[in-house]
Amino acid sequence: MWLFFGIIAAAAAVLNVIWTIKGGEAKWFRFISLSFTAFTLCAFYSADAKWVLSEDWSALLDVTPVMSKALWIGTVISIVINSVSLFKSPKK
Repeated sequence: MWLFFGIIAAAAAVLNVIWTIKGGEAKWFRFISLSFTAFTLCAFYSADAKWVLSEDWSALLDVTPVMSKALWIGTVISIVINSVSLFKSPKK
């Protein structure tokens, strides 16, 4: 589920930048992208919690160290990309 949410967040971020460059108001794309970034983090945390409850230590050891770094990087990139529409005012 977290992968699905991540793809939606990335697509909305790209649409946010494209819409902003074309001079449109991209606040909804920004909202969708940041919301799905949060859903991605929550879904991954839920998957980790499920692995802990089922005592699947190999899954935790294999996935969590790499994905925790990837999620940090993805979140920072999402914030930076979505901030483009905040600092570039639309042409009127």
